Amino acid sequence: MERKGAMTLQQRQVLFFFVLLGVSGGTSEPERFSVVEEMERGSLIANVLKVLRLNAWELSNRMARVAFKGSKEYLQLHPKTGDLLLRENLDREELCGLADPCVLPFQILLDNPFQIVRAEIIVEDINDHSPVFLDTEVILKIPENTSPGTVFILENAHDLDVGSNSLQNYTISPNSHFHSQIRDSSKGRRYPELVLEKALDREEHSEVRFILTAVDGGTPSRSGTVQVRVIVVDINDNTPTFTQSQYEVQIPENSSIGSKVVTVSATDLDTGNNGEISYTIVHASESIRKTFHLKEDLGELYLKEKVDFELIQSYTINIQATDGGGLSGECTVIVEVIDLNDNPPELTISSLTNPIPENSPETVVAVFRISDLDSGENGRMVCSIQDDIPFVLKPSVENFFRLVTEGILDRESRAEYNITISVMDLGSPRLKSEHNLTVLISDVNDNPPVFTQREYKLYLQENNNPAVHIGSVSASDKDSGINAKVTYSLLPSETKDFLLFSYISINSDNGHLYALRSLDYEAMQAFQFTVKAADGGSPTLSSQALVQIVIQDENDNSPFVLYPLQNGTAPCNDLVPRTAEPGYLVTKVIAVDKDWGQNSWLSYQLIKATDPALFTLWAHNGEVHIARPISDRDAIKQRLLVLVKDNGQPPLSTMATLNVFLVDGFSEPYLQFPDAPKEQIHTDSLTTYLVISLASVSFLFLVSVITFIAFCLWKKKRVVIDGGHLNTNGPFPGHLVNVSRTGTLSQSYQYEVCLTNGSGTSEFKFLKPIIPTFPSTEGSGKDSLENPHLRNSFCFT
Repeated sequence: MERKGAMTLQQRQVLFFFVLLGVSGGTSEPERFSVVEEMERGSLIANVLKVLRLNAWELSNRMARVAFKGSKEYLQLHPKTGDLLLRENLDREELCGLADPCVLPFQILLDNPFQIVRAEIIVEDINDHSPVFLDTEVILKIPENTSPGTVFILENAHDLDVGSNSLQNYTISPNSHFHSQIRDSSKGRRYPELVLEKALDREEHSEVRFILTAVDGGTPSRSGTVQVRVIVVDINDNTPTFTQSQYEVQIPENSSIGSKVVTVSATDLDTGNNGEISYTIVHASESIRKTFHLKEDLGELYLKEKVDFELIQSYTINIQATDGGGLSGECTVIVEVIDLNDNPPELTISSLTNPIPENSPETVVAVFRISDLDSGENGRMVCSIQDDIPFVLKPSVENFFRLVTEGILDRESRAEYNITISVMDLGSPRLKSEHNLTVLISDVNDNPPVFTQREYKLYLQENNNPAVHIGSVSASDKDSGINAKVTYSLLPSETKDFLLFSYISINSDNGHLYALRSLDYEAMQAFQFTVKAADGGSPTLSSQALVQIVIQDENDNSPFVLYPLQNGTAPCNDLVPRTAEPGYLVTKVIAVDKDWGQNSWLSYQLIKATDPALFTLWAHNGEVHIARPISDRDAIKQRLLVLVKDNGQPPLSTMATLNVFLVDGFSEPYLQFPDAPKEQIHTDSLTTYLVISLASVSFLFLVSVITFIAFCLWKKKRVVIDGGHLNTNGPFPGHLVNVSRTGTLSQSYQYEVCLTNGSGTSEFKFLKPIIPTFPSTEGSGKDSLENPHLRNSFCFT
């Protein structure tokens, strides 16, 4: 969504443009430094501490650095000492050509606060170039009737050095006809001229030769030479004359190669060979010779290669018209190159801070410079960024801009910004360039962990195993990295109940909760505690959540009979008059269960009674009622066995015994009744007989086992004495045992061995026979083997 009150792109561009003009107009004079060309890399130029009025610590803290226009970096600044060092060799002639002085502007950038110090480095010339003539030989044609004192212009030499190291003088070798002199042009160049001292006589000398020497002013001086040939020709008394002494021409810098620049024209009043004119370019520099071509017979000047306003803005071309007699005239052609908007703006990043903390106030993200090689309106620029981002551009001097945040950023809302810096010139057509920056927002611990729920309710079955997993709590943090790493811990309750830590533990990494010991629902139905989630930031942020553990009941308690008491004390007897009618309430079994819910729902069942038809038991409340009328034949004492069972899974139960006495009335003294009816005495006697019989059988069985074992041992010893092996007829499986005296089983009497391994009490189990059919002759053996007591008590080995 577009911010309310935000300026449009066009308004921001106009504002930046006028602010830039105002800032540029108020700049102070730049600081100047000098260096001699061809110095070695790493050479010290100057120390900027005094210039900047800073000490070494301030210079390093403010991140001082140098910036040049374009991509070339000629100097480097030592960030701790302030020494300005040469980064690469400087060639003055390559950098500035013939311009004097050779000045390279640059800036010193400082941060905290941001500051730009304008500076210049002046590259001083050394005499490293000799004067050079472009032609190897100069030919002059001079009529023989030329009067002494006539001046002839010679081709000048070129010296790339400037100042005192540039070309200073011309001399010629000694001869009898000429001497040299020097002419200074309006642009500071020196041209050699030849002055005729003595009249020429073609019949005496048809040609004069000498050496022209150009000398510069360096120490030591350098020189260059060219041979001059003077050809003496016949009389030619009219020189060619140009229609204009100076031609001024303008050509756009996008002119195609081969296009005509201008046509010069000269006339000669002579006739014949002396009136025939040819055109040549004289005193031309190497750049002119490479760029232009002149047709000698027509005087038409053409382009040989493209011109570039950013390299050379104008050319001054001297054209000489020479007739057949050797006389010549000269004109000047000034070619001005018209600038076109053919260079898009350029952007150079000087410093970049990336990433930036999200809680930073107004922060300088980047410092950059814009430039355009064009001039005039074509070189004026506006700079802008998109409107939907919290960044602004602030202009500084020398076309520098700062990209600054508008306020505090929020990484959780947006972690990175793709910023497009657009630079557009004001030429026609307008050219535009863009530079994309990706600004990352680094995280600051400004978000606490947040639980998925404010309150958790977890369930745990009672009688749990220790270290059982109950459940989990979970919290997330919008931050990143260590700031988003969440650890969990338990907080003590407000009552300082440290027993909590003996019940519950939590995994600090994932929030899993575990029970440390078995819990009992009957002792504790629920408890709650607070879990703290803290992140790993600095300072640490945290949040809390309430956790309630609900213990679920398990059917682990049997019903307990409250009435009648079953503790073996004085019996609780209930009296029923024999006149009681059916439905009479005899008594009520009262029981409780410590469990909860359906585990505590009780039901009652009459398991056994002296006379089951006399009583009825209500299953849901334990009430015992008379089921039929009481007769005189009913026993006085009635015993009822009641099963009290809960509704759990599996159900648990308790037995309750009721004693009911049938009485004729409640007025009998002390209500003394016989301890047991006759039926009970008879039953007790029968039980005694059964116990005695069982003890006798057990004793006989034990004696039989001991006798049999002794017999087996005696037989084994005898077999060893007789030969050490058994005599078997036919195959005999190893898992069967022979019980006959002859070593073989008669009539296939074979039995499986079933001695139990590891039995500490030497228990045996007698295995059933493989073929359960026994001959009649072996009846006694059959009876002993089929004795159930023996079959289940021992086995053979």
